[in-house]
Amino acid sequence: MTAPADTGPSTRSVVFGLAAVLLVAACLRPAITAIGPLLEDIGADTGLGNTALGVLGAVPLLCFAAVSPWIHRPAIRYGTQRMVLVAMLVLTAGILLRSIPGALWLWGGTIAIGVGIGIGNVLLPAVVKRDHPTRISTVTGVYSSVTTGAAGLGSGLAVPFVALTGNWRGALALWAVVSLVAAAVWVVRGRVLPTPLPAAPDTTPGVSMWRSATAWQVTAFMGLQSTTFYLLVTWLPSIETGLGVDRAAAGWHLSVYQVVGIVAGLGATALMGRRTDQSRLTAVAGSALVVAMIGVLWAPHLVLLWVLVAGMSSGATFIIAVSLFGLRTRTVAQTAQLSGMAQCLGYLLAACGPVLAGAIFDLTGTWTTVLLLVAVCGAGQAVVGAFAGRDRYTHDEP
Repeated sequence: MTAPADTGPSTRSVVFGLAAVLLVAACLRPAITAIGPLLEDIGADTGLGNTALGVLGAVPLLCFAAVSPWIHRPAIRYGTQRMVLVAMLVLTAGILLRSIPGALWLWGGTIAIGVGIGIGNVLLPAVVKRDHPTRISTVTGVYSSVTTGAAGLGSGLAVPFVALTGNWRGALALWAVVSLVAAAVWVVRGRVLPTPLPAAPDTTPGVSMWRSATAWQVTAFMGLQSTTFYLLVTWLPSIETGLGVDRAAAGWHLSVYQVVGIVAGLGATALMGRRTDQSRLTAVAGSALVVAMIGVLWAPHLVLLWVLVAGMSSGATFIIAVSLFGLRTRTVAQTAQLSGMAQCLGYLLAACGPVLAGAIFDLTGTWTTVLLLVAVCGAGQAVVGAFAGRDRYTHDEP
């Protein structure tokens, strides 16, 4: 008698599938974080002022906000596998277009980058919820740490890449190689792993996601976390050079800010474990950012120390925010919906950060008010996170 064949994916296939997810995750920040250390070069070459450069940094976030609410619908119709591939191809095209001389290409390419990353931002948490339902926090922690580490490399390698290619356009274009490789690996992943059937419409009874108090708490936490992260990613090198830090060192400090988030993120993942309540952890992580910003104001000669503290806060809060998409929902469809809602409104709020910071500096000529703004947002993270971290779901059990 012949034993029934095992139709499930092999361990090797599952590991390869996870590796593909991590490679895609590595593409979701460098195209943005590489901008910060090169703002002076971009401004000098294009004639853009600080406010306009802040808008340039905010454009991808506005694209995140525009894409996030509806992307789960084509993902259901065409499959997550295809839509993530589309994300990587659009991202690659955007990176290359942005590097072509001319204002049209700069802004058009930046929009394409925002659309590509926005699709990946929403769909990766749903992939984790679907493929690793019992280890959401762990897998989310790993892929979020990869995202954070790649973001740090984007900042740290920006100036060296200028030296390698001869200009800021070539330095930014190099990141197209990574996203193109990710697209190729994702195609192989689709052939190695079985393609899941399209998700059934979510019929879970209860209030809509937009009427759930828990969903709004997660959204507010995501928005404040993203606001502080993208504000600092855009302007931290400029803030440090204003304190007398060397330009190259400031670029690497921005890299440190993001890379230290890997350690903090993995620590947050370990602390979350399989716990159902993350209130205390979110409150502590948010409060650390307040300490860091006050430290920069009171003891600027210890700026690297405060960058480390801010990076730990950012890394921990990012992983917590992304983990909450799966932890506060009951189904894969709800995860995609909450992810879309939180990232739509969250990134819409975050888009104000870089623009407002640039405008404030243009008006005051100092970064003090900007640092105080980041501290206030950090305090908001601590308070809102204490609510979002509670053990509850967006929808009642069916």
